[in-house]
Amino acid sequence: MPSIELQPYDAHNQRLESHVHPLDWTNPTPSGPYDLVVIGAGTAGLVSAAVAAGLGAKVALVERHLMGGDCLNIGCVPSKGLLSAARAAHAVRRAGEFGVHVDGEVRVDFGQVMERMRRLRADISPADSARRFRDEKRVDVYLGAAEFTGGDAVRVADQTLRFKKGVLATGARAAAPPIAGLDRVAYLTNESVFSLTELPRSLGVIGAGPIGCELAQAFARFGSEVHLVNADPWVLPREDEDAAQIVQRSLEADGVRIYGHGKSVQLSPEGDRVRITAAGGEYNVVVDKLLVAVGRAPNVEGLGLERVGVEYDGKQGVKVNDYFQTTNPKVYAAGDICSPYKFTHAADFMARAVVANALFTPLGFGKRKASSLVIPWATYTSPELAHVGLTEKEAEAKGVAITTFRQDLEHVDRAILDGQTEGFVKIHVARGTDRIVGATIVAENAGDLIGSLSIAMTNGVGLGKIAASIHPYPTQAEAIRKVGDLYSRTKLTPFAAWFLKTMLRVST
Repeated sequence: MPSIELQPYDAHNQRLESHVHPLDWTNPTPSGPYDLVVIGAGTAGLVSAAVAAGLGAKVALVERHLMGGDCLNIGCVPSKGLLSAARAAHAVRRAGEFGVHVDGEVRVDFGQVMERMRRLRADISPADSARRFRDEKRVDVYLGAAEFTGGDAVRVADQTLRFKKGVLATGARAAAPPIAGLDRVAYLTNESVFSLTELPRSLGVIGAGPIGCELAQAFARFGSEVHLVNADPWVLPREDEDAAQIVQRSLEADGVRIYGHGKSVQLSPEGDRVRITAAGGEYNVVVDKLLVAVGRAPNVEGLGLERVGVEYDGKQGVKVNDYFQTTNPKVYAAGDICSPYKFTHAADFMARAVVANALFTPLGFGKRKASSLVIPWATYTSPELAHVGLTEKEAEAKGVAITTFRQDLEHVDRAILDGQTEGFVKIHVARGTDRIVGATIVAENAGDLIGSLSIAMTNGVGLGKIAASIHPYPTQAEAIRKVGDLYSRTKLTPFAAWFLKTMLRVST
């Protein structure tokens, strides 16, 4: 029976399965100890195995479920497939603003949207496939559950894999939060929502973090009546408040109804539907489907971690030091199982650091620190919200004195021409310097734009040098350079202005 992620079990999902968990797979026979045994074949595990094998290490990769992990199967890939379709629908509805007139009603074929997503997911899946890692990466791939049986051994099915170093990369999963009545109703999570084949007439979404906001907006653009329940005053509570307010206004403009008092929400069955109420009576709605977009739990069960002295808890996951080393010095961890930054790109670079530390530290090299990573992230609503480094509130909490420069998109020519003026670029520098300590961008493609600021922070490029870097005109990325100009103007002190004016007068 296929897993819930592979419903409906059509040709596309069967093709996906043939890559990420082939039914005819035969595990290899281990011969001698492995330099590295990696448990979990999501992003962190795949990168760990590929990098180590590429450096000449003997590597085993173990996956009990679907290779590719959350990102390929139930995360980044399927969600962005839906979001691209939702943006297309929105663009058609807005076409009249640009003098482009579309006759008739804009109709979204949700079944076709989901079929397209499954097809493209299957198209992408060979990159994460068991056969590719075996044949191209020279990694021994084992499909099955892994359990530590000793300080240097892992059991998979009826085989024992011995190792010199181990990597835990088993990730995290959706977990039911403590919501009154949740155990009495049927609900979707990110692990099941992508198996829908019919558009719900109404959708309740609990949780206004990235997943909740992205899917709430997408389903509203598809035509669902969406009710988003939030525990905080604004959506995306981890983000800059000015930025979150822009996203909230965009969600509301798309028809998403947003409710507060999420901490007092109560659920109850209403036939095949779900009633969502607040304890204080602030709202009372009935929806066809319910999506719970809060709550994650690390996958630490059944691994025998106690047996090898790896400390963990059920909420934060595996305990690691700044070098991604667990309390067992032979075992490292990377990705969602140990990090508060639960992003694919973060898992990727953690894995690279883990390989360096696990394999090269005994040789006097390695020693890459988690605290040295500059990790950007993006929420792919429309407009997108992207961030790197400190926010103003975080800087204040940590006692970091900053100066903030902001460029609104309403004064950026390309944004005006694109009809995308709702947004800004905000950059924080350490006070008295041009050293960038954080940035937030709200723009239609903010996730693409934030990378340049991540590069700057990683390589110590200050805001002054960004101001001196020529950007093509007209682009929305020019907003970043304009922020640099704002910084440069602060260097023109009254004395410098007087001196220049004097010299110009003398020269004439």
